[in-house]
Amino acid sequence: MDLILEILAFVVGLLYLYWEYRANPKFWIASLVMPCISLWVYFSKGIYADFAINIYYLLIAIYGYWNWTRKIPGGKSKKTLPIRHINWRVLVGSSISVMALWAFIAWVLINFTDSTIPYADGFTTALSIVAMWLGAQKYAEQWIAWLIVDAVTVPIQLSKGLIFYPILYGIYTVIAIYGYRNWLRIMKTQQQKVE
Repeated sequence: MDLILEILAFVVGLLYLYWEYRANPKFWIASLVMPCISLWVYFSKGIYADFAINIYYLLIAIYGYWNWTRKIPGGKSKKTLPIRHINWRVLVGSSISVMALWAFIAWVLINFTDSTIPYADGFTTALSIVAMWLGAQKYAEQWIAWLIVDAVTVPIQLSKGLIFYPILYGIYTVIAIYGYRNWLRIMKTQQQKVE
């Protein structure tokens, strides 16, 4: 059963990645499906922080879809949220959030679970929480956060005997580089249209 769910999550994850790469709001719909599958897989493998974050993923997917598709009043026409760069305040706040979440999640995993990887699991979970929020805000730098998360997640999942998830996250790692470059191109095109 785990293998079937892992394969299904792999397929949905590829759709998610394709739509996110193209900055298409449909990726938030895949964001609703994938966590439902991942909840079971991660719990059964004892990757508890990743299990818990998938509850957050469900909630942020609803918010992200709303934030990406709502119309922003401005002038004669109404626009949707544009892709933009992170500012220094958001960067500092995000960095502090990652550190605080990492410490808290690792503490919970050490004290209340049988996790064998509390620091690595806590780190990827903390950074993923912030990366999803950055994505919901349509910051291009969310791709940099995902690049780090994905690269660290591959060996974690391999160590737990997963097969398709590490392949998916390996693909995510490579696509994060191209996704960031593509979002910068889309952002430049958006800015030229405004001018």
